[in-house]
Order: sequence, then structure tokens, then C-alpha cells
Amino acid sequence: MKSGPRHREKAEPRDEPICIAPTECRGLARALDYEWLETNGRGGFASGTVAGANTRRYHALLLVARRPPVDRVVLVNQVEDWVTVGDARTSLATNLYSGAVHPEGYRACEGFVLDPWPIWSFEVCGVRLLREILCVRGRDLVIVRWRRVDTLPVPVMLSVRPKLSGRDYHSLHRENQTLQPDAETAPGRVTWHPYHDIPPVRAHHNGRYRHQDEWFRCIQLPAEQSRGLDGEEDWWSPGEFTWTLSSGNSAILVFTTEDEPVDAIRWIDEERARRSRLESSAPGMDRLARRLWTAAETYISQRGEQQTVLAGYPWFTDWGRDTFISLPGLCLVAGRHDVARQIIRTFASHVSEGMIPNRFPDQGEKPDYNTIDASLWFVHTVGRYLDLSSDDEFLYNVAWPAVKQIIDGYRRGTRYGIRLDQDGLITGGELGVQLTWMDAKVGDWVVTPRHGKPVEVQALWTRSLEVAEALARRFGDPTEAERYRADRLRARLAFQARFWYQEGGYLYDVVDGPQGNDSTLRPNQLYAISLARGLLTFEQAHQVLEIVRAKLLTPVGLRTLSPDHPDYRGIYQGGAWERDGAYHQGTVWPFLLGAFVTAWIKTYGASREVQLEARKFLEGLDAHLEQAGLGQVSEIFDAEPPHTAKGCIAQAWSVAEPLRVLLEDLIDVSEPFSSSDSHNHA
Repeated sequence: MKSGPRHREKAEPRDEPICIAPTECRGLARALDYEWLETNGRGGFASGTVAGANTRRYHALLLVARRPPVDRVVLVNQVEDWVTVGDARTSLATNLYSGAVHPEGYRACEGFVLDPWPIWSFEVCGVRLLREILCVRGRDLVIVRWRRVDTLPVPVMLSVRPKLSGRDYHSLHRENQTLQPDAETAPGRVTWHPYHDIPPVRAHHNGRYRHQDEWFRCIQLPAEQSRGLDGEEDWWSPGEFTWTLSSGNSAILVFTTEDEPVDAIRWIDEERARRSRLESSAPGMDRLARRLWTAAETYISQRGEQQTVLAGYPWFTDWGRDTFISLPGLCLVAGRHDVARQIIRTFASHVSEGMIPNRFPDQGEKPDYNTIDASLWFVHTVGRYLDLSSDDEFLYNVAWPAVKQIIDGYRRGTRYGIRLDQDGLITGGELGVQLTWMDAKVGDWVVTPRHGKPVEVQALWTRSLEVAEALARRFGDPTEAERYRADRLRARLAFQARFWYQEGGYLYDVVDGPQGNDSTLRPNQLYAISLARGLLTFEQAHQVLEIVRAKLLTPVGLRTLSPDHPDYRGIYQGGAWERDGAYHQGTVWPFLLGAFVTAWIKTYGASREVQLEARKFLEGLDAHLEQAGLGQVSEIFDAEPPHTAKGCIAQAWSVAEPLRVLLEDLIDVSEPFSSSDSHNHA
């Protein structure tokens, strides 16, 4: 492992922001496809489309986590804003109804920029206005500001109607008789508490408020409908805010659940400065690396007194596997060791029977321990922390005890038949349970069960034993270190004897499964090169990379199944059965680019020519950052061109793994793969 990235001189001038042109803003279909995201570091977020219309149940202005980062509720769905210039009244908002679009504010949009937060430009009768939306890190609030930026000597009336619900963020809201329609008003503030079991919403403003509630019914959410889900809900609007704006004036609305004094202008200035510092700290000259560096903060969130990683927006919380695949890129190679330390501590405190949680549920039930690999990813990340820091006190008191529990748990055997088999490899699996990252399940149907000995689990096991050996030697336990070493050598020999599929020229995906050895061509075998030492010869590694490049590599990630396979699904669409049936049966995952690029560099070396070739594998992500979830990398893509983005609009490991290889493999210089590694390294 390397000692860390060598950051080149910072890029100057400042990177160009992500902009959406006026023609695209005024094209409804395209503007609905562009989505923006603001997060608060507590599990809450604001999100929507450039068109202004909500298309998902997760689109909202004020969405907070009552027990950060979980138990999320949608409180304010949207604001509907209008401007009146003379006798002309024009909407800036857009909403979708069955068979109708009303109002059509997108038609007045003159552009959108994501710098340093979502900002829309509008022009109405020669008057130019900006609308800004931002979350403040560490606070359960969202700020909306409208600014006049023209010099015309005419007054403008701005009217704003907030739309509220008050529901779990996975649910939908309907008109009902239990909603409490009252408002508590004070100078510059109004409070609504529509349901007793959700937090009250406090709106701080510098305008005038008139309470006159009404319902907006049958809002259409087409992104939900396209996923085979209910996509219609009703919103309650308590009243209307108004401002008279002269040139240079601003209207401000702050929606919050907090009962504290509000200083919106100071918060805006401080948040702008904080984001500027984050952007200026980005290393290297590569624009993709700099943008991913900025995006990485999106996924770091509070959990109790510690930090955690949110797997993706808008619907995932913190998952163990996602966290520890992501942590090296999000934190370790980026130098955020303090955050990594907190996250490792969070999961170390939940080790049970040699396993870390796969998931912390939304509603506070006990954590789920249902993964064969997440605990081994934890150990790998501890190894990276060992490589990149000198924090022996933390390693000895927190990480090392957890690593020992995990290794011992796998040796003895733990849940779901996960155990060390007689040949030195890890096996596991029970009927009806999905344990690897290919974990799609609908009802009782486990799409890719992969019971037996999955290839990436063996790579993780040998890597974990290497980490445990290093820690044992570091902390004065040579006897246990030798035991870890012996286990690693035994696992390596068994791997070399069992996993090479000679007929295909690549690795089995699973051996000793219910139907024997599985020769399905999947990308999981890349980890046998990227994670572990000595599992393959140079020639074997070369063959694996060439067939993966030919069959699985796309401009935005790797297919999860070869197109030659009869179960291949090229398009991810439809209801839950159709989508989950395609999830790991061809669908492209961008996070796999990390394993592919690392394997490429480890095999062919880090010459300038090899690095330039490997950088081309990431080129599709450069363009993608200005599509779908703006400034972020989506969870998945269709396996067939044009490789349309699907799933979550922002996924932690989709950002983290490309960022890791950009900072580590494509900036640093490493030694080429040596065929002697497969035989001589112990």
C-alpha cells in the first residue's frame, strides 16, 4: 500500500461551475431530468429539479432527520413563488398535475448555476431576479433567498406560498381532517404544527405573512410512477408571504425545526466561506478529482456524537458495506483522518459475533447483521488507516480489538453459515438470504444468492489476515501474527488452486456453491487483483483485465454481468420485480471503476503512459457530473447505451472510489505488478 497521495499544485483559476443553459431550463422534459441536492450533515437535505417541479416523494425543501441521520420526515415540500411587475403577474414555480403543468415558471428561467449552491435566474418584464436555496451544515434548516439584480426603477411584488406535508420521507401525503391548520405568528416569524407527532415548522422572514390555508391536490410525481410506485400526493399551504422588492433588495425565508434566533445573512456568508475553503483545499489539477473532492462531504453525517457515511441520496442511510468501501476515498486518501476515526469508532462499537452492522434501520430497530463482506471491508479500511496515519493509540484501543473480534468470529463461524472452511477459504449462505453486495431481493426471490465462496470475499479475507498480521506485529503479539500469516498463506494456496476458470481465462465468481462452481463472468474478480497480494500471476491478471475490459467496461462503470449471459438485462426499469431483476444482472455500477483502475495500475505499473490510459476509463464521469444529480455520481446506469443514469442521484461509493484512484493511483507512482508476487510474497 502507498503512503498517501502526492498532491500537485492547486488548480488556478477556480474551476468553472456547473451551469444549465437557458434553452435547457426552458425545455421542461430536460429541466425535469436535472436534479439538485443540498445536505446538512445531519441526515437532512433539500432536493428538487431545475424545472422547479417535484418529481419524487423525496424532493423537498425542509426534510430533517429526527434522530440523525435516520427517522427522516418531509415538512416543507416546495414553495410556489410569483412576481408582479405592473399589471403582469408571472410564476417562477412549476408543478405537475394529471394532464397539466401549472404554473409554468420554468418558461421564465434564464439559467441555473450550482455555485456555491442552487441558484436560478429569472427575467420578467425586464426585471431580473435570482432564487437561491441552501442548507447550512450542522443545522436543521433551509434558506431560500430572492434577490433583484437589475437597476430598473420599478417596484416588484413577490408572493410565496409554502407547501407542507408532514410525513415519513418514504411515504406520501393525502388531504385529511386531522391536520391542524392554525398558525402562531410573531414579528418576522410564523409557526405551523400541522401534526402533533412531527416537529413544528418555523418560518423566519423579512416580509409580510397572511394566513389563508388551502389544499393543493393530486400533485404528480413521475419519477415514482416510472418505478412502479404510487406517485401522487396532496400538499397543504397555510398562507402567503409577500415582499415589495426594489433594485438590490432581497427577500428571505428560513424554514427550520429549531427554536433559536435566526441570522440568515450571517449564515449565508459563513456557508459561502466554508464552501470556498472546501473547494480551495481540493488537491491536484484534475477537474474530476476536484469536483469529486467537493462532492465527498455530502455523505459525511452525524450519528450520535460520532460521524457516519450515508450510502446515497435520496433514500439510503448508513450501510456498513457502503461505508467501508467508501471511507478510503471519502476520508483517508483525502486526509480527513479525524472523520475516518469517528466512523471506524461508530461501527467498532457495534461488532457482534464477529460482524459489523450492514444497516442501521430508519426507525431505530436493532442493526441488521446480514452481510458476509462488510466486516472484512471494515478490516481493510483499518489497514488503510494504518498505512496513512500514525495514530497508534486509536488503533490499539479501538480498531485492533474490533479486528480481532471479526477475524475470530469468521474463524469460529457466525450468522448465516459464514465460517472458515477446511480449505482456508470463507464460505457462507442460507436459503432466502442475500449476503454479498449483489443483494437484490423481491419477496422471497433472491436474485443473485452467490452462496458458497464468492471470489471477492476470499480477496477480502486474505487482505484482512494481512492487516491483522501487521497489527499483531505492531502491538507486540508475534505468536498471533504468525497464526494470521499461516491462515493467509493457506487461503492463498486454496484460492490459486480453486478459482482459476481455465476454459474462460478468468476467475470463477463463486466456488462450492449449491450448483458447484459458478463461471458467470462478473466484475467481482477484480478485487482479487486490487485488494490482495499474490492471488494471481501476471498472465492471469492480464487475462482477467482484458476480458473484463471487453465485456463489462462502459464509459460510466462496469456491467455486473456479461451481455453474453442469458440472464443479462440491459435496461433498468419497471416495477420492483423488473428493476431488482436487473440490479446486478447487467446494470452498470460506477464504483467498480475503482477496483478496475487499481487492478490496472497494479498489473501494468504506474508509468505515465499507463496512467493516461487508465484515466480514460473515468472520462464518462466528467460529463455525468453535469447530468442527472448535478455535481454528483449516480448509483447505477443502464448497461446499454446511452447508459442512462438510474437509482439514487448521488451515491457515496460512486464518488469515493473514482476519487480514491484519482488521488492515489493516477497521481502517485507505484511499482508494476510482478509475477513473483504470486509465489514469493508471504
